[in-house]
Amino acid sequence: MKTMWCIGAALALALVLATASTAGAAGYCGDLKNAYGPFDYRTRAAHAENFNLVEKDHFTAGIENGIKGSSGQLGADLDYTLRAIPNHHRALATMARVAVQTKSLQLPGAKYAVECYFERAMRFTPDDGAVRAEFGTYMFALGKRDKALIAFKDAAEMAPENAAINYNLGLAYFQQKNYTEALVYAKKAYALGFPLPGLKNKLAAAGKWDNRAE
Repeated sequence: MKTMWCIGAALALALVLATASTAGAAGYCGDLKNAYGPFDYRTRAAHAENFNLVEKDHFTAGIENGIKGSSGQLGADLDYTLRAIPNHHRALATMARVAVQTKSLQLPGAKYAVECYFERAMRFTPDDGAVRAEFGTYMFALGKRDKALIAFKDAAEMAPENAAINYNLGLAYFQQKNYTEALVYAKKAYALGFPLPGLKNKLAAAGKWDNRAE
């Protein structure tokens, strides 16, 4: 019964996020109005006190590392954080990582399915490239490479000078065997200072990297 519910929830969510209007997605994934906030994660320096009030109890080191909740279940604390700060990049990353590790569509204690928190973040700050990048990473981990590629492309358009985003976009292209585009974004990522040689090594092994790409 639980497995069938999860499959049904996944299909319903996919249908909403793929075909529904903004109003329809909001109906499934919830309104952004909240008792506290919502605040834009990119303004944390200007709202340090507000952020501290949320994070000191609901986004501790133990929560970020996916170990345990602070006030209750881990999913409940992440839900509190992401309702107050919908585009909290690190909280989104934690929720996605734990969901992949536990093979869950919705963490215990969370009000919404994991993908909903990304939909809410994108609705709240549609120009935040980091949110798109985190969503791309989540889709990539789930094996949904086409969705990951779209998310990384959107992220790169919003944050073209972000080395990690360009690297991930190059990796997504490589997985689709589009070596020409993979090389373009690999070169850009390394020019921007990305430190890990993984993509370069993959391209070299495929015979697509040469000295001109350095």
